[in-house]
Amino acid sequence: MERLPTPPGEWPDRADDFGESAYTAAATVDAQGIVTGWSEGARQLLGYEPPQVVGRPAAHLLADEPGGSARRDAPGRDRWSGSVAVRHRDGSRLRLRLLANRRPPGGQADEWLVVSAVAGRPRTPGEKTLGEWVFTQSPCGLAVFDTDLRLVRANVAMERALGFTETEMRGLRLPEIAPHPASEEADRRMRLAFETGEPQYLQADIRPATPPGPQHGRPASLTPIRDTDGRVRAVCLVAHHRAQEPPARQHTLLLKDVGARIGTTSDIARTAQELADAAVPRLADFTVVDLLDVPGSSEELSSALLTGAVTLRRTAVQSVLDEHPESVAGAGETTAYPALSPVAECLVQGRGALYATADFAVARWAGEDPQAARLREVGTHSLLVVPMRSQDTTVGVALFGRHRSPEPFTPEDLWLAEQLTARAAVGIHNARRPARDRTTTMTLQRSLLPQTLPHQAALEIASRYLPAGSRAGVGGDWFDVIPLSGARVALVVGDVVGHGMRASATMGRLCTAVRTLADVDLPPDELLTHLDDLVIRLSADEAVTGGAAETAGGIGTTCLYAVYDPVSRRCTLARAGHPPPAVVTPDGAVYLLDVPAGPPLGLGGLPFETSEAELPEGSLLALYTDGLLEIRDRDIDEALDKMFAALAHPVQTPESVCDRVLTALLTHRPDDDIALLIARTRALDTDRVAAWDLACDPADVARARQLATGKLAAWGLTDAEFVTELMVSELVTNAIRYGRPPIQLRLIHEGNTLICEVSDSSSTTPHMRRARIFDEGGRGLLLVAQLARRWGTRHAPAGKTIWAEQSLTGS
Repeated sequence: MERLPTPPGEWPDRADDFGESAYTAAATVDAQGIVTGWSEGARQLLGYEPPQVVGRPAAHLLADEPGGSARRDAPGRDRWSGSVAVRHRDGSRLRLRLLANRRPPGGQADEWLVVSAVAGRPRTPGEKTLGEWVFTQSPCGLAVFDTDLRLVRANVAMERALGFTETEMRGLRLPEIAPHPASEEADRRMRLAFETGEPQYLQADIRPATPPGPQHGRPASLTPIRDTDGRVRAVCLVAHHRAQEPPARQHTLLLKDVGARIGTTSDIARTAQELADAAVPRLADFTVVDLLDVPGSSEELSSALLTGAVTLRRTAVQSVLDEHPESVAGAGETTAYPALSPVAECLVQGRGALYATADFAVARWAGEDPQAARLREVGTHSLLVVPMRSQDTTVGVALFGRHRSPEPFTPEDLWLAEQLTARAAVGIHNARRPARDRTTTMTLQRSLLPQTLPHQAALEIASRYLPAGSRAGVGGDWFDVIPLSGARVALVVGDVVGHGMRASATMGRLCTAVRTLADVDLPPDELLTHLDDLVIRLSADEAVTGGAAETAGGIGTTCLYAVYDPVSRRCTLARAGHPPPAVVTPDGAVYLLDVPAGPPLGLGGLPFETSEAELPEGSLLALYTDGLLEIRDRDIDEALDKMFAALAHPVQTPESVCDRVLTALLTHRPDDDIALLIARTRALDTDRVAAWDLACDPADVARARQLATGKLAAWGLTDAEFVTELMVSELVTNAIRYGRPPIQLRLIHEGNTLICEVSDSSSTTPHMRRARIFDEGGRGLLLVAQLARRWGTRHAPAGKTIWAEQSLTGS
């Protein structure tokens, strides 16, 4: 059952309809939809006492499906109105017209004041109607003309404007009352209003005593009056009232009133909507805000227009009419403006402009663009086009139009529109800056991370990098895979403290330092010690230049460095405050390697320790940054359990392991960066490695050559015998002459690479030197360097190893 005798929220048309006083039903609702206030009027309207409603969901009062237009339209806005069906306490159904406003500053956050007007009971007839009072006392001049264009009614303001009483003017046509060119024009437009049924507008003043002109004119509108059957029976002439306050003062007050409401958040769409809401209806009858997906300068827009239309995204629409009929595109859709349209010209010129829809530029635009044609269809007579610019960058354009209001826009209106638009442009430009900075930072970071993993035979490797999804920005997580001598491979994972460009730059420095230190084959603990010194120097430099030392310098950065040897199947690791790696053995056991934690980088004065573990062939090694385990709404132990379960699941490739781990742990974009490195160990067959102990005697050089060539023949590498003999001869001779026993020769055949290594117990590093013409020595290492693809020296706790690699072609 629905009550409809006196619909609440609908007001009668006549003054004699009011007997008993009307009242307002009001309630307050918080952001969670809970009723927090209940007025006496609300109790009277719906029958509920305050204790029965306050503290309960407002949705319980609705008679229809909860949500409706209020849930769809209200978010992101400060005002809302609509029709809602509610349930009376007695069970009957009422449809109310509601108006909702967010609480003003100083009120409860996100609390809404919801009101509905309720009409009173009728009085006894006989009094003048409310409509009559409005007609006679309106500050606007009102006159009604019949189908013969003869005056039948005029109010006091019109009597003053024309200088006669209604009685004196009744039955006369306007040119007869006020002989004047403007009256002739008004008479002609009245006839058009009767013939077309469309409103007409007049810019000149119809008062005979005042010369026409923009400084004195009272713009007039001619509105057809229809009967119940829709036939035009009369035309109402309205000479619009000019406010006594100067326009500049009015615009200043309006700017102060609504300007502060624009750009209140970093939400771009909301800022655009705030601009539209501020302009309608106090400045314009409708406003649309279109934004460029990629902001640019006037020169860039000009170049883009050479290829055709400029495409923008409609971000906000507001109108005095329901359903926004002025806009062809809906919010979120794209719209294209032709190169010769007023919008495109204003974007290129970088300044706003005022147009009448009768102007040639608008007429030409309407012939090319459905959007412009729609504006003319709804009766738009005046337009403002204002580019949205901030710091020489154009972010979009705003269109303001009038069709209900008869006054055309003035230069003062254009000034106000530019002021409001500028505030919105600054907010949108600033809101987009973090996104631009984030893109730049991610570009830098991705350029520093490995684009492809290097070829090597010791490990089968897969990696993943996921940037943070939070507003904190991209962090400084990184990983790397570095081939070392002796078929070994180094794995590194690090996490620079902080976010943004500084963290990424620090990450780049550390990544480069690790590669440099790894190239000289430093043990893991010594490598971390050198990194620790580097972070301390970076922090000191930042402190001198006044930067944020802890963030930019990287104090608190963590790192894990691991070296895997496929010959011994041993992994040597050290970590600086980083999470320990996880291992999955071939039989499915999962555990964390026991690696001493070590301090984070940048503290100084504290040692790092190296640990060593033997990994069976086919083991999985998982290195990661802490973002993988620090998942929202999940503790570390739970995250570890999920990671272990994902690692233990039988899969075929490290790529599959990466995907399984991330799927198991992530349900949304991570709050911190994540770097993940999964490696499956391989082992070199024993028949691919040969080692011999040598005597510290020059005569044993010949035996070393024989041993090497014999092994090459067994491997089927006879083509490499000549070069290998020369390398072995020179390296063994150097070890015997300058090193100390014991001396060992080792050959490693890894794929298309042959590695020759000579070790001795001396820690002296050999150097190439330029031999003179008559020198008998000094050419050995120079010869090795010319024959080898790469060569170098690595140190052990006791002694050193000189190694040289050569590529095997056709073997």
